Amino acid sequence: MTNFKKDGREFQQWCVGASTFTACITKGARLMSWTVEAAGARRDVIRWPENANWDDFRSIRGGNPILFPFMGRNFADGKKFFWKNPADGVVRPMPMHGFATDGEFAIAEATENSVRAKFVPDAAAREGYPFDYEFFVVYRFSELSLKCDLVMTNRGAERIPWCVGHHFYFAMPWHAGLSRKDYVLKIDAKKFWHHAADGSLAKADEPKKPISFDDPAICDLIYTKLKTNRVAFGPRNGEENVVIKIGDNETPTPWTTVVTWSESDDSPFYCVEPWMGAPNSTVHGNGLHFVEPGATETFSVEVSLE
Repeated sequence: MTNFKKDGREFQQWCVGASTFTACITKGARLMSWTVEAAGARRDVIRWPENANWDDFRSIRGGNPILFPFMGRNFADGKKFFWKNPADGVVRPMPMHGFATDGEFAIAEATENSVRAKFVPDAAAREGYPFDYEFFVVYRFSELSLKCDLVMTNRGAERIPWCVGHHFYFAMPWHAGLSRKDYVLKIDAKKFWHHAADGSLAKADEPKKPISFDDPAICDLIYTKLKTNRVAFGPRNGEENVVIKIGDNETPTPWTTVVTWSESDDSPFYCVEPWMGAPNSTVHGNGLHFVEPGATETFSVEVSLE
């Protein structure tokens, strides 16, 4: 690992073969970019905008925001950006995608191809998620892949609810002369949803196959009941795919979730997001997990190039 400073901020970088991974681990454990250089050409896999507004870090459209302890929009008794603890019924604040996205992390361990960072909750996080826990983000980098583990350890005496995820900003297109219509998503899902304005899950139609990234129907689409833990996307000819592997079980749990989203029709990215469960899980329970006292649970995702 190499440390460097720019504009008064400290960054970390890992060069593994043809790949370079750049991060600001202490700010949101944010992997900012992943670039690959081959035959004199550079490809952005995960992108970071050149004009990123660090004063509004949460809103930067780039990298891999960590979504913890819950993803998406949460509701409690109809109130947006709140959640109700199923155990005691107490309502507490919960911002979009949780507290870790722009939260403070401390580097616990770093090597030439990995890093382990511990979440340091601030006052807002302690108020909104008042449990005795440790949350770590662990990255392992290889030449053509990365693996990220989101690890929760319960240090208290009560079970802790959580439902975490990733928000990868993948560069698209990544070939000169191509556009979104030239890229397809390969995902074997049985159920499709939208997150309604009131926080409920609304059934959605299955997108037309092959699933093209220029299809407006897939923007903000939720995929569940995956037949396999492997999701791939890339050019229609099947070359240079990005592959996301969710967990180690070939068949994920029924509410393991993938979300596809982009900000606009001409954004230079498309997000393919693996989540532990569906948004607002503390209300409907679909994909909500609990860490028992003294236990540790891990949500693992691997992203690779083929």
